[in-house]
Amino acid sequence: MFNIYNIKNPLHCVAIVLLIICPLHSNAQQENNDEIQSIKSIGKLPPDRIDTDRPDQTESSTTTPFKYFQVELGFNRESYKDGTIVYVQPAGLYKYGISRKAELRVEAPIITELPTHAEKQKTGFEPVEIGAKVALFEEKKWIPKTSVIAHVGLPFAATKEYQPANPSFIFRFTCQNTISKVAGIGYNVGVSWDGDDSSPVYFYTFSPGFNIGKSWYAYVEAFGFVAKDKLPDHNLALGAAYYINNDVKIDISGACGLDKAMLHHYVAIGLSFRFKALK
Repeated sequence: MFNIYNIKNPLHCVAIVLLIICPLHSNAQQENNDEIQSIKSIGKLPPDRIDTDRPDQTESSTTTPFKYFQVELGFNRESYKDGTIVYVQPAGLYKYGISRKAELRVEAPIITELPTHAEKQKTGFEPVEIGAKVALFEEKKWIPKTSVIAHVGLPFAATKEYQPANPSFIFRFTCQNTISKVAGIGYNVGVSWDGDDSSPVYFYTFSPGFNIGKSWYAYVEAFGFVAKDKLPDHNLALGAAYYINNDVKIDISGACGLDKAMLHHYVAIGLSFRFKALK
């Protein structure tokens, strides 16, 4: 039987992501050739305001505009029910639009962990994740705007304290439905392997969001995790964002765990911006 942790070579991990993403990207490009030619014939159209994967746990279905570089930085304080405090400083997501339907992604969090027992404080890099997001479907009536995200975490690209035994993997489908001019719903489902435990963790998110005036956005969210032989982990979150302009956004958010969830609460602030990297 195939075991995802039999893959040891980091280049093989990258190849798996590419094998998943490239056929999807090719299909998406083929479906949109006519539309691309139409856009070329009338000149370049400016992209809408920046669309980010933060501050909620629900990743966006929108990809970074073609030839744009986008940075999403978050600073978190997380409190867990065993008493551990974790500072993320920052959680960095770096994205580049390689086409109108796909983006490359690099995620590199730096964390400081304050345990409750005699262990010493730890600060370092968690494994750098590389991956891609590819748009699959545009929204049409009840069919949601849908994309797929695949990441692989590289154990060698982490400080010693946070190196897992094997590469980590995350696969996620992201969906969005428009409810009205000011309201919409985003939701994700996916599966991950953390690099140490061969059992998968399944996760979900559900996030209604609301535009408030021209510059504000707010959301509420439920998200959780389900794994074999472990109690389900369910959480509630809310947050808001302010668009300084079409290319810069700031945000604030918070969440709390429900019942016996591992997370007690977290608070976060963030800054996101983008710029055109190539003409």
